[in-house]
Order: sequence, then C-alpha cells, then structure tokens
Amino acid sequence: MTDAIVIQCTASSRDEAHRIARALLEAKLAACASLVAAVESHYWWKGAIESANEVLLLIKTTRERFDAVRETILRHHSYEVPEIIALPVVTGHEPYLRWLEESVRKGDS
Repeated sequence: MTDAIVIQCTASSRDEAHRIARALLEAKLAACASLVAAVESHYWWKGAIESANEVLLLIKTTRERFDAVRETILRHHSYEVPEIIALPVVTGHEPYLRWLEESVRKGDS
C-alpha cells in the first residue's frame, strides 16, 4: 500500500471542473487532476431518480492532503452534496508514485 490516493469527484460542467482542478494544483494539493468529459450519471436525489451530464475529476494526491482537497472542492463546487471519495492506490510505477508525492509537498515549486 502507498500513501497515494485518487479522489473521484463529479462536477456539473467543464468550467466547474477546470476551476476545481486549477485551485487544487495552485495550492499544491494535487499532483494531477484528470478531467473525463461526457459522463452520464443516474442517481437518487431527494426521493427521485435523476440524471445529469457531468465531468469526472480524477485527482491524484496523498492521504495527508485529503482534508484540504475536500475543503477546496467544497469552496468551488456548486452541488449541495458533491461526490468526494478517495480510492487507495495499492501499488504503482515507483517513479510515478515518487513524482506524485514530491509534487504535493508544501514549499516545493
């Protein structure tokens, strides 16, 4: 098991996803945020089945950054209850994992 995690978050639009990704990168809370456009979501909301076109963000960061990532997403997100879930990275390509961890260290440029 590594300290790396991937946070999954859906956004209402490409612009919103860009704002969230940019805020996370500028604060050095994420090494990378990948946007997957044209996600069609179907879900329960307030007692009814809803559907929406969304953009999926896959945010690569570390466990210790989760709380700060969550707070940043909440500041920039339009949803009342946005999806913010962390998935552990069990293993991976060592040079990539080193790059990821180095990219989110405070004080690095």
